[in-house]
Parts: sequence; structure tokens; C-alpha cells
Amino acid sequence: MKVFLISYDLNKSGQDYNSLYEAIKACSYSDTWWHYLDSTWIIKSNLSVSQVSDKLKSVMDDNDSLLVIEVINNYAGWLPQKAWDYLKQHIFN
Repeated sequence: MKVFLISYDLNKSGQDYNSLYEAIKACSYSDTWWHYLDSTWIIKSNLSVSQVSDKLKSVMDDNDSLLVIEVINNYAGWLPQKAWDYLKQHIFN
């Protein structure tokens, strides 16, 4: 099982975020995803980084930007304790 950080910019006005959100959730294993920050998700998935990227790009416009990176259990930052707890219990377990 791999963990991916997904970040994007939807550049066209009137974007359909629901289609992208559903595609991200569909890439996650057992509906295991984290979305505390705007335009940033962390998912646990059985897919490869290329497969995730391809699936998400299929619901995005050509002028949008997408970044999908595999991450490891090494992180830091400033988040509410609830966010850290979810990451530890569901993503990096």
C-alpha cells in the first residue's frame, strides 16, 4: 500500500470540484483519504503514482495543474491535533 500527496490548481473559472473529489476518493484504498487543506489531499492507494495521475487528469482541464507524489511516514507542520491523529491512525499506520 502506498501513500500519495495530491495537489492541484484548477485554473478555469466555474470548475467542477465534485468530479475531481470523487475521482480522488475512487483512487483511495477503502475510502482512506485526508483533505484538511484546500487543493491538497493525502490518500492511501494500491495504484501507482502514474495510475492516480492519469485518473485525476481525466476529469481536469488541459490548463489545470496536478502534482502527485508518493510520501513516506516522515512529516511535520502545524495542524490541529485531530488532523495529526487521523494521519497517524488511518494513513501512516
